[in-house]
Amino acid sequence: MGCGTSVATETQVKRVETDDTIKSPSPALTMKAAVLIQRWYRRYMARLEMRRRYTWNIFQSIEYAGEQDQLQLSGFFSFMLDNLTQLNGNGPDLISQLLEPVVDPWLDREICYNLIPVPESYPGPRLSFPLSVSDTTALLGAFKEQEILHARYVLQLLYETKKLLKQMPNIVHLSTSYTNEITICGDLHGRLDDLLLIFYKNGLPSAETPYVFNGDFVDRGKKSVEVVCLLFAYLLLYPDYMHLNRGNHEDHIMNLRYGFTKEVMQKYKTHGREILQLFQDVFSLLPVATVIDGKILIVHGGISDQTDLDFLSTIERHKVKSALRFPRRSLEQLDIGHSGKMRPTAGSRPGSQSKSKRTPNQGRRRCKNGRQDSAASTSSSSSSSSSSSSSSFCSPRTPSCVSPRPCPSSPSMPYAVHVLQVPYLDSVCSVPPPAPPQHDREWKQVVDILWSDPKTQEGCSPNTFRGGGCYFGPDVTRRLLLRHGLQLLIRSHECKQEGYELCHGGQVITIFSASNYYEEGSNRGAYIKVGRELVPRFYQYQVSRATRKLTLTQRYNRVRVAEGSALKALKEKLFTHRSELLSGLQQYDLNNTGCVSVSEWAQVFESVLRLDLPWRTLRPHLARLAPDGSVDYPSCFEDMESRSPLTQVTQNMAETLFRYRTDIEIIFNIIDKDHSGLISIEEFRHTWRLFSAHLGVDSNDRAIDDLARSIDFNKDGSIDFTEFLEAFRVVHKLDNKEQQVTGRS
Repeated sequence: MGCGTSVATETQVKRVETDDTIKSPSPALTMKAAVLIQRWYRRYMARLEMRRRYTWNIFQSIEYAGEQDQLQLSGFFSFMLDNLTQLNGNGPDLISQLLEPVVDPWLDREICYNLIPVPESYPGPRLSFPLSVSDTTALLGAFKEQEILHARYVLQLLYETKKLLKQMPNIVHLSTSYTNEITICGDLHGRLDDLLLIFYKNGLPSAETPYVFNGDFVDRGKKSVEVVCLLFAYLLLYPDYMHLNRGNHEDHIMNLRYGFTKEVMQKYKTHGREILQLFQDVFSLLPVATVIDGKILIVHGGISDQTDLDFLSTIERHKVKSALRFPRRSLEQLDIGHSGKMRPTAGSRPGSQSKSKRTPNQGRRRCKNGRQDSAASTSSSSSSSSSSSSSSFCSPRTPSCVSPRPCPSSPSMPYAVHVLQVPYLDSVCSVPPPAPPQHDREWKQVVDILWSDPKTQEGCSPNTFRGGGCYFGPDVTRRLLLRHGLQLLIRSHECKQEGYELCHGGQVITIFSASNYYEEGSNRGAYIKVGRELVPRFYQYQVSRATRKLTLTQRYNRVRVAEGSALKALKEKLFTHRSELLSGLQQYDLNNTGCVSVSEWAQVFESVLRLDLPWRTLRPHLARLAPDGSVDYPSCFEDMESRSPLTQVTQNMAETLFRYRTDIEIIFNIIDKDHSGLISIEEFRHTWRLFSAHLGVDSNDRAIDDLARSIDFNKDGSIDFTEFLEAFRVVHKLDNKEQQVTGRS
């Protein structure tokens, strides 16, 4: 029986071999199949990369538009200071304190933290100063476990950091002769996971592992307090091996919009105000540049053609509390004429104290002229595309020019004989100063260092896309490096998909250390290591929940999620500019068909939004096509709606609230000093009148009073402003339906 089985098996094997011989494809057919699969894969990956790139462009354009809005908000604060000294008659106004902080002597003494008791029930780390390795280890472990450092230790940490920073120069000089390598990190923006990953991969700060962190430690992320406390702790522990540069977000006015102020007040409700004030002082004392071996310059943003490292090393950096606040004395000496030229007033002449005053109507007339001049003098390139729309602090109907504006004209010689041009004043505003005051020059130097970006074109021009600082070309880089005997400029300030980027022939390196900055998978983080040979080596990483390499499906899903978030943010922006977009589109739709050509649709969207996006590529995601191939433009707004706004609000006021919701929220959070979410009706009326006058919104006192009474739901004389703002949040209809279904279930 065993033999029979063997014979049967052998026969079966022969049959299988015969079948395989018959079915095996020819080599040519196999090659053809491989080529087809490869072609499909390449096309698939190319489409995926295209989606990833325009998703990136959407995120970055909206981010820079938000920075322009912040500059306009700072202009509104200046407007409030010029028109209002007291909001409620009880002491100095908080806005005045934010823009021109008054030093509290209480915070300069140890009593600022010694009087704060730490309860026995406090589970977090108890720091002792001077700090030891065990203290920083305990702090690191506590933050990993989501614990919050007690307010007493935060104040003491800031107090000690402030004392140390006062002794440091504006430009710190390092040498690789005392260490093997120096690690340089870029923006962290409150991403604690990225900081912990850097420490895990590269080692904790020590004499063997020195670090330079190049600014923007806070804002945007949810762990800014933890990130900055860790950095300050290691700075105190290793002052010779831990170095921190100031970024443009180490600025108390920027912190109002991008989350750090709110985070501090939420985590430290009792002593939050004192902590914030001490943070302001510490941020203003951070060095602005680092030089390694006299050959590598490290600054946060960049340079301009007026950057002078020798002069920068002599300024009193602590006086520049905010780079967004132009020196008040200079603003008082200037007046904007109807011709669009800024000229010295009588107050600028010796012995004169007069100050010019402008009505909102005059400001609006000048703004209109300025925008026309700007359009005539500015190309439609990406670098100058967003100043007219995103940076204009205007109502849907009438623009206003009460506040300083981004400047599209060239500030290549801001202190030359001809004109003085300020990074975020309007393009028509120029000053012919015989000699700029010392504090103006200091402010300008700091602004350029913190806010500038490199460009591929030669020369130096205003950074109109961000609204602050300069664009500097390869020639500007070469001149500065040659003048100071440098070889390389390392800067941060810009998110890069791979975490770093080289430009200007390799003489400028951008390093960014916050991975997943816009959305999970949107970008990698990176850091640089430089040794004695001064050759930079790059290390990339990405915080991820996955431990294995992503499959093709996972990569697709990651791009799809990021694309969805970007399109959602873009559609919200469309909704807040709905009236302007419809008005522009209807100029081409003379027969009121609701349709325009694709080119007309793209042209209107770019002219209104100024985001420099590939509108034709994005069209399938934003609008439907009519049967004749034209764009059904009302479909752009079908997916969005308001969250049931109040009936007492006019259409014009409602659209203003949608567009400037973040600005208004910041302003009312300032007024709400105890962060209860409640403000008095009188405060609401007073601030809204100022805000509407500043924007040129058509609203009378009666309408404002009716609005105030309507949102005082329990008639106790206070307004729940959080609930009020929630009514003016732009939401997606699909999200609303999902929430309704969830609520019913």
